[in-house]
Amino acid sequence: MAEFRTNIASIDPVWDQISDEARQAVSDEPLIGGFVHACILHHKSIEKALSYRIAAKLASNEMSMVVVREIVEEAYAKSPELVEAARADLVAVYERDPACHRLVQPILYFKGYQAMQAYRVAHFLWADRHTDLAYFFQMRVSEIFGVDIHPAARIGKGIMIDHAHSIVIGETAVVGDNVSMLHSVTLGGTGKEEEDRHPKIGNGVLIGAGAKVLGNIKIGDCSRIAAGSVVLEEVPPCKTVAGIPARIVGEAGCSQPSVSMNHMLGKDQ
Repeated sequence: MAEFRTNIASIDPVWDQISDEARQAVSDEPLIGGFVHACILHHKSIEKALSYRIAAKLASNEMSMVVVREIVEEAYAKSPELVEAARADLVAVYERDPACHRLVQPILYFKGYQAMQAYRVAHFLWADRHTDLAYFFQMRVSEIFGVDIHPAARIGKGIMIDHAHSIVIGETAVVGDNVSMLHSVTLGGTGKEEEDRHPKIGNGVLIGAGAKVLGNIKIGDCSRIAAGSVVLEEVPPCKTVAGIPARIVGEAGCSQPSVSMNHMLGKDQ
């Protein structure tokens, strides 16, 4: 009976769905069979697949794929929260990105998801005092994905970065849970200060394409930052800000802007 319970507990419906989708993809397009088998079907769990995918992307002449994969797998073994966050990010992308029709897509193709998982390993390394390894991961993520996140930045779960081109998140930035952002977003400082100098983004925030949030300012929960805005002052919860410099132009429009992904301003805004 104990063995039966163990087998039941080991069932992973998410991974089962990803594997089924991968098999269907190979059936539909046999030419990608080798790629899909290497990334998904040769593995027994989502963490094994992610460790392979991250290693395949970040490996270089300076550090082999075998070594990078060992680093990722050790991080996952020591910190299961990394895998929990990876699952939450996967669901976030699947639910919020209209271009995502299968759970397997972000793992195979979406650089925003892949970059976020590599950042999470870098953050683990930073916290575990493997500073130079963390910097190496940051460097490779920036080179490969065009996403530059300092490994000391603290980022919650359920993150969706759509398109993920030219993303910059600074050292002392904090990003809450269930945040969505588009390409060319900067969470940066305003000068040469060396202390706490980067934004603090609340839960459920939606940040539009090209938005810049600068300085040690708080962006309240469930707020919206319109595309192209430059935010230099604190934003209260559940508000929409727009412009250069950004000003409050109305309410957020819904209880969960990061989930609805509605970037449109009202007629009075």
